[in-house]
Amino acid sequence: MWYPEHVSPPPAARDVDWALRARGLVQGFVRRIVDGALPTSCALCREPVAGDHGLCVPCWRKVRFLERPWCEVTGLPMRLDLGPGVLSAAALADPPPYRRARAAVVYDETAAALVGAFKYADRTDLAPLMVAWMRRVAAEMADVDMVVPVPLHRWRLLSRRFNQAAVLAAGIASHLDRPHRPLVLARRRATARQVGLSRQGRKANIAYAFAVPPRARRALAGRRVLLVDDVLTTGATVEAATRALLRGGARSVDVLVFARVVAGLEGSLYSGSHSPAPPLL
Repeated sequence: MWYPEHVSPPPAARDVDWALRARGLVQGFVRRIVDGALPTSCALCREPVAGDHGLCVPCWRKVRFLERPWCEVTGLPMRLDLGPGVLSAAALADPPPYRRARAAVVYDETAAALVGAFKYADRTDLAPLMVAWMRRVAAEMADVDMVVPVPLHRWRLLSRRFNQAAVLAAGIASHLDRPHRPLVLARRRATARQVGLSRQGRKANIAYAFAVPPRARRALAGRRVLLVDDVLTTGATVEAATRALLRGGARSVDVLVFARVVAGLEGSLYSGSHSPAPPLL
């Protein structure tokens, strides 16, 4: 676990760091043995696939990529192209605390299966593919100063073994040539899982769950932050994290996620006849 400039790890964090490193070494050794004995399988249909792409071609074609036109603030797709800088009714009625949000794909059954395999089934081999798709929409966010993942609480991090947002954030930071700052933002209390909660329930569950550690404030002061997570549903998590970063001294916050829920998206919009999708690497 890397600690940013001006931040030194407390003893408890060093213990967690050692445990995660040891577990990671063991998992890496086991995965190399398994990968050498068994072919890589598609994360969705489990059919063997060539190389490390994570998806077979038929399943890849099911992915719905988000394309312009979209709201310049929320990143939600709009059916009509009304020109640059257009805001959605939602952004005007209830402006979010972040400057802008972008997502690579629509969160549907296909994206959910990808995220689930990556997050819960240790399919970290999917990360390069997910990051490659996120890079398409990250290009316009190159004016940021640092990349920060949405953190997990330390007990959930131990049980899950890695923070999926941090893995994605590291790839995006490398692409943008910006520092990856995973400890600028901390999750100071454990929360219930957001799955199944209403929008208000999610807001209440996540309220004040994040904070900028005092030792990280100097590194954050006046910086433009790109906040990275895997999925955006109601926006409660990234909004709570954004507010914590702004309270901690950040100049502005942009949000980048792999997938987001798009209410009311039906039929072939962004599927089948969508714009040319990224290559399968």
